[in-house]
Amino acid sequence: MALDLIIRGGTIHDGQAGAPYAADIGIAKGRIAEIGRITDAAERIVDADGLVVSPGFIDIHAHSDYTLLIDPRAVTALKQGVTLEVLGNCGFGCAPIGKPADAAGSIYGYDGSVPLDWRDTDGYLNRLERARPAINVLTLVPNGQLRRTVVGMQDRPANAEERKKMAAALREGLEQGAFGYSTGLEYPVERAVSEDEIFELCAVVAKAGALYATHTRDRDVAAVEGIEEAVRTAERTGVRLQVSHLLPRTTRNGEDRRAVEVIDDARARGVDVAFDQHTRLYGTTYLNTILPPWAHDGGRSGLIAHLKSGDSRARMKTYPSIVAFGGWDRVVLLDNPAFPEFSRQSFGDLGRKLNHDPHDIAFDVLLGEIDQLHRPMVIINAYTQEQQERTFAHALCMPGSDATTLAPDGPLSSAMFHGAYSWASWYFRFMVNERKSLSAAEAIHRLTGLPASVMGLDDRGAIRVGARADIAVFDAENFREHATTFEPNQLATGMKHVVVNGALALDAERLTENRAGQVLRRKTGVSF
Repeated sequence: MALDLIIRGGTIHDGQAGAPYAADIGIAKGRIAEIGRITDAAERIVDADGLVVSPGFIDIHAHSDYTLLIDPRAVTALKQGVTLEVLGNCGFGCAPIGKPADAAGSIYGYDGSVPLDWRDTDGYLNRLERARPAINVLTLVPNGQLRRTVVGMQDRPANAEERKKMAAALREGLEQGAFGYSTGLEYPVERAVSEDEIFELCAVVAKAGALYATHTRDRDVAAVEGIEEAVRTAERTGVRLQVSHLLPRTTRNGEDRRAVEVIDDARARGVDVAFDQHTRLYGTTYLNTILPPWAHDGGRSGLIAHLKSGDSRARMKTYPSIVAFGGWDRVVLLDNPAFPEFSRQSFGDLGRKLNHDPHDIAFDVLLGEIDQLHRPMVIINAYTQEQQERTFAHALCMPGSDATTLAPDGPLSSAMFHGAYSWASWYFRFMVNERKSLSAAEAIHRLTGLPASVMGLDDRGAIRVGARADIAVFDAENFREHATTFEPNQLATGMKHVVVNGALALDAERLTENRAGQVLRRKTGVSF
């Protein structure tokens, strides 16, 4: 067979935690055609001497649904060896869409530059295909958009007729190629979702043999109970379960250890469950999540009135938001052009400096950004490196970016999402090279074969003949991040070559013009 590409002389890690070995890899027609000593010629030969050759990394928890439409080059992903992202997480995503103006609130990175001119999952995936992403992508159906489309921003459980409509929209999304369903139960649009409502929708997912990924509820004060709820849903329906960013945002009473114990106990009972964790010491989200759904009822003018009203502010302060509930000392405003004097400071510190209620300062920021409510973002300090190390060492834990794919140039150059530039490189440096808590083979398995198995991808996440030629070639000792908390937009180094579906997307550390990513659609074969 004529080969298109040969990767010669590297140390191969197969993605299945097998022992590394030296061999060449021959690639033809987008797949791995040969492994061994290859003396044949090829259109291109990559010298991998002294380098690790592994399957391309899979980001099990990404939010690039919209940013890949703005800039499909996926620079931050490729510079870290990522060849596939799972979109539609945390109830956020790009389909289904009812009214575009309503949908924007559940789309990370939305800026209006790409019109929301599709309505269903098929339309969104078609739009992604036209964008020609440089990496492979697949999506889940986000519950936030189901709720916005059917229930709107009403802070109550869905009624029977609304559940029926959401189930129909979910079923349609799965039939059109989505790989599963996600919830974000801490966010305003989903806080009122009942357990029975989730059960009914997960029954649809289970029937399709698809995945349920959940950002569980109450991760400050009842985190373990939220994970237990997810496990109950999986046991009742038989759905496959992925718990998103498992670690609670509190260390009280050993809840981080208890969270893992819930997963272990469920697994021992036969529940098909795994989990992921992002690589930051903090969570990150929109400041506007402090606003209860009722504050949006009157549109822009109504929200302005509420933000100016002392009575409304007093009422809004009682809302147990994802941001405010754990206290304002741990909540830091990221760089914000409208309030540069507040940037990089905690609201607790600002309150003491200004002799003002931190909650009111947050409302002032939102009022000042009323026409760009998506712009003020915060970090919520929550974890220690010891917690991270212990969690990432667990056999069922996969790392994920929990971020949008970005680029240091082009239309996304000024955008920021912590983890985008650093997640995979940080994970490998921290867990393998620094803490030595995982071998290179095991860490690579968590980045490749394990997430491929969770997503049901039988031809990716492995180095074997016949598999898709998604391959990362990197300097294991020097693969590292350079991003920091307040200077997050710095590219990782050490990734030398990245192959996506047989085409070199990164060549000698430089981005190529090849954009060979595929938009994957799940084939169910299930009759609903």
